[in-house]
This record gives sequence, structure tokens and C-alpha cells, in this order.
Amino acid sequence: MANDGAILIGKSGKPEQLLLKLANRHGLVTGATGTGKTVTLQVMAEGFARNGVPVFAADIKGDLSGIVAPGDSKPPFVNRAKELGLKYEPDQFTTVFWDVFGEQGHPVRATISEMGPLLLARLLDLNDVQEGVLNIAFRIADEQKLLLLDLKDLRAILAFIAENAQELTTKYGNVSSATVGTIQRALLVLENQKGDLFFGEPALDIADLMKTDRDGRGIVNILAADKLMNNPRLYATFLLWLLSELFEQLPEVGDLDKPKLVFFFDEAHLLFNDAPKALLTAVEQVVRLIRSKGVGVYFVTQNPLDIPDTVLAQLGNRVQHALRAFTPRDQKAVRAAAETFRQNPKIKTEEAISQLAVGEALVSMLEGKGSPEMVERALIAPPMAQVGPCTPQQRQQAINASPEKGKYETMVDRESAYEELMKRKHLNPDGSPVEASTGGGGGILDTIGGWLGGGAPQQRPKTGPGSRGGPLPQSMAEKIITSAARSAATSIGRQVGTAILRGILGSMTGGKR
Repeated sequence: MANDGAILIGKSGKPEQLLLKLANRHGLVTGATGTGKTVTLQVMAEGFARNGVPVFAADIKGDLSGIVAPGDSKPPFVNRAKELGLKYEPDQFTTVFWDVFGEQGHPVRATISEMGPLLLARLLDLNDVQEGVLNIAFRIADEQKLLLLDLKDLRAILAFIAENAQELTTKYGNVSSATVGTIQRALLVLENQKGDLFFGEPALDIADLMKTDRDGRGIVNILAADKLMNNPRLYATFLLWLLSELFEQLPEVGDLDKPKLVFFFDEAHLLFNDAPKALLTAVEQVVRLIRSKGVGVYFVTQNPLDIPDTVLAQLGNRVQHALRAFTPRDQKAVRAAAETFRQNPKIKTEEAISQLAVGEALVSMLEGKGSPEMVERALIAPPMAQVGPCTPQQRQQAINASPEKGKYETMVDRESAYEELMKRKHLNPDGSPVEASTGGGGGILDTIGGWLGGGAPQQRPKTGPGSRGGPLPQSMAEKIITSAARSAATSIGRQVGTAILRGILGSMTGGKR
């Protein structure tokens, strides 16, 4: 449902349209459970994809996965289309499924280095002192060119810090073994929740999220998040990391005729719950500045109060479904939601928010000059793809046909900080002693002396695609070599030199590393 560079969202007395050239000014979809937010999200996603804009969306309940299959002409949708003067035409969209756990889509990973200390501290729920020690770990890794790729690398360098706390304190500040132990326990909890599956290689290449299909339609990327939601901090941290990667890697393009990518954050309140001020400030700056990279960010949540005011002010395109005012906080939310709209003298906005039916919403999109339209009460257009979850067979068929099939499925374990630190202790990766004939160097105390004196130990060239897994089958190696090479380049680029920024969410904190 596109018309002259716009997406039809619904209809009041006139068509309510989202202008593609202003879609990078971001947006907000709010409303109570069961009022139609997911349907609105799907209508938007279909509209963007139909106009050649790739989409990334987290699928919390599995409902959005149906976009891969054609609609089935259910009477409510056919009748709604008729009300809006449309013809209901079942449609389906090329969809790529992703899953941090690799169960319902292609595995999606990041390296420890890419994540950076600020987001890791958020993920592990560390206090300021613990975050400071984590920053020291990253600083040492940077200075010594130790690759931090997965959790065993981080564990290894933390163990080294604990073993040599007294020597390292004089250069890096107070380091307590007890603090390191607390961080290690937090990492253990993360591993028990299968969070370790997220860290490693091949790391996600964001270019794979920004593709169109052979018909020129944008590919819809769906993150299976039903199990991920069991760890809300991992969910929120992953999405914030992905947003920061987009900001860091994409070039400035200014205002385009349509976005290069649209990003939907469902359950957006999880991004901001108990977030430290430094992180909120960084998120605000990312949201404000990423529009110049051609990316539109759309938050989906129940209550507009879930979004900090500084972020809320950046969201120009808004759809408000019904809110129920049963408690004082609910009433406050209704008033707050009403006050964010450009008022329409024909509508009592605050009353309307509580009276909206399912599939009805208050809509205010940006006009041609970038100012918000007066709020209108509108019927939301019906999706043309299937509403509700796809079948396991449909999902598997999409995974098998995906252009990313085979690229991320096999994890690569290259030589990195863990192996290097074990080597400096004259141990093999499995903990067994290295034969005397293969030894070298002056031992761990000489290594410390070199560090504190400003020198860096000589490293052997990196070997193999993996230090534990052995050689990969040739066919699989061919499929992942490009991604692994990209991961290596990213990791090395992130590790060498303390002047290199780790990413917007790891560098906008007054120089914290």
C-alpha cells in the first residue's frame, strides 16, 4: 500500500500516510496489550519492504513471522480494506530469520571487543567499581594487542588481572581480586543463560541486514526473540549494540528519498529500565544522529512514559493505540500521550485514547516540511501478509532459501587472548604443559615487566580458522571465509591502539574505556 513515496497507515477523514522521505525522522507505536500494535508494526514493515526499504524487527511473541506467508483473506481484513476503499490482495515478503541461540534462524553474534565495556557492564549489571575493572581489562587487551572475541577470552584476561593485581594496580589503578571474582560470577550467570552463544565469530555483518530481493523489495529481517526475552538485559544490549554498529559503520548520506534501513524496537521499555545516565545519553545521541545515516528507528511499547523525554522528542511519526486509565499511573500516561500530539480542535485527544477500539488509533505523521500533522482518529489498514506466527515448516523453508544460509552456522574459534595468555604460561589451550622444545620467552613475570615498562611481547602469527575445532570442511570454509575475514579485521581494528573508538555506545562517556 504505497502511493507517491508514502505508506498508507490508515484512514480518518483522509488517508493517513507515512512519507518515505521523512521516515528517517523515527517513530513511536504505543498502546495497551491487545489493541493492535503488532498489526500496525506489520503494516509499516510491509509498506517499507514493498518500497524497497530493508527492515529489521525483533519478534517478541512470534506473531510477526507470518509476514513470510501470504494473507488468507480473513473477513475482518477484507472488510477493513473495503472500509478504507482498498482491494485486499494477499501478499508475502522475502524474510530472513535470525536467532541469538541459532534455533529459529541464522545465528547472530558479536565479539567481546565489538560490544565494548559500557554495554557489557550494562549486560552484566555491574556497578561503577566493577565497570572500572572491566575498562582496565579492555585497556590491557588494547595495549597488548590481545583479541577479545568470546567469553573465554574475557575470562582469561580477568584471571590474569586477578593473579597480578598488585603489579597492575600501580599503572592502572586499584584492582581488587574480589571485584574480578564478582565479574567472573556475572559471566557465569550469563553462560548459564546461554548468553555465551552470542559472543564469537563469525560476527554479524550489518550489510547482510540491508539487502533487497530480486524484485527490488526490501528484505524483512526477523529476530526470533521469544526465548531471548528470558534474558531481558541480553535482548536490550544486543539491540543497542546493533544500533551503535549501524551508526558507526554507515556513511553520512543526509536526507534520502527513502531510508536505507528501518529498525523496529519492540518492548522498548527494556532498553531504558535501570539504564545508567551515561548509556541514556549515548542512546539519545545515536537516535538523534543516526537519521543522517539513512536509518529510521521505530520504538514499540505499551506506554509513552517508557521512553525517556530526550529520546521521545526525536520520534516524529506516531501511532497511539488505546490506553486503559485504571490507575493513577495509567491516567498520567494517557495525559502524557495526549500532550505529545499536535492538537486537533475536532478531537478531545485524552478522551479518545481511552475509547479507541481494537484496530483504531490516533495518528500523527510528519508533513512535507517535517512538522507533525494534527492528530487524527484513524482506522488502521489491514496487513496483506499472514497475521500471526508462521508454521515451523514455513520458517525452515525461508531459512533454507536465505541468502545467508551457511555463512553464520559454524562458529569459528581463532587464536585470541585466551590462547595467547595460555601460551605465555607455557600451557596448551587445554591446560596441559607445552613441551620444553616448543617453549620460549621469559615466563609470565617477564611479560608483566614488559607491560609495565610500556613494551609489548612479540606475538606469533595467528593460525588456522580455529584453535580448538581443527580444520573445517572445505565447502563450509568457503561459505564462512568472507565473514570470518571481516570478523578478524573488525577485531584487530577494535583492539589495536587505545585511540581507536570501540563504538558510539562505548565512547560517548567522557573517555571511559
